[in-house]
Amino acid sequence: MNTRLSNLRSHTFWILLLALGLLAGCSSTRYPAAPAVSGEVESPPYVIGPGDSVNIFVWRNEELSSSVPVRPDGRITTPLVEDLQAAGKTPSQLARDMEKALSTYVKNPVVTVIVTGFQGPYEKQIRVLGQAAQPSALPYRDKMTLLDVMIAVGGLTDFAAGNRAVVVRRQGDEVKQYQVRIDDLINGGDISANFAMMPGDILIIPEAWF
Repeated sequence: MNTRLSNLRSHTFWILLLALGLLAGCSSTRYPAAPAVSGEVESPPYVIGPGDSVNIFVWRNEELSSSVPVRPDGRITTPLVEDLQAAGKTPSQLARDMEKALSTYVKNPVVTVIVTGFQGPYEKQIRVLGQAAQPSALPYRDKMTLLDVMIAVGGLTDFAAGNRAVVVRRQGDEVKQYQVRIDDLINGGDISANFAMMPGDILIIPEAWF
């Protein structure tokens, strides 16, 4: 638990430093243009996070089935199973862990996990900073695009330099920045300016110079 908390704090600190640096400097720095949306983009498996709601179905054991929230510490409690780690696992992985935990009480349990309320792990959420109408952190959705993100945050403010916005993407130990054209996309209707978002992306929208 301490290691996970430390990793989360480190990730959050990295985000804050990166955002401050880019908000201050992206007005003059040019980044590679973002590639257009392609039908070939493959989304990673969904990973459960704190705040999600999960339905636990135990076949032929209705009394052991339940719908529970994932607590802020990433754990869940169900009948006969206390404080089982759920965050950071796919639904299938959690189902196998539930089967293992229940096997002490039930012969050959068969468990299905269905996620019904989606938040996802904090480090997988998409963060929108700067001159968005409603800057926020958004749960990632399958095949989510820049247009989807901008609809979710209510578009741009009157002071936004949308065509100088930057998407920051961390891939392993490497950090990449892509320039995106939000003005062209939502004000000019240029669908070629759309961009496939990935879990953990940070969208930074600077203020325009007048």
